[in-house]
Amino acid sequence: MTSTVALLKNSLNKQVLVKLKGGREIRGLLRGFDQHLNLILENAEESREGQNRRFDYMLVRGDNVIFISPAP
Repeated sequence: MTSTVALLKNSLNKQVLVKLKGGREIRGLLRGFDQHLNLILENAEESREGQNRRFDYMLVRGDNVIFISPAP
């Protein structure tokens, strides 16, 4: 198992911060992921240029992800 997969597995069901191309940031509960780094987030909040939007569930395409980290 690669270290990236292990880190993502340890982050399942925990709050994460996802930085995306284009300056967007999303915080949410990581519910799932695949080998392409597609992410399923629950209770997600997107921040972009000072505006926030909330989503019950969100699918994030892996090719837009810059990094994922534990959310404070």
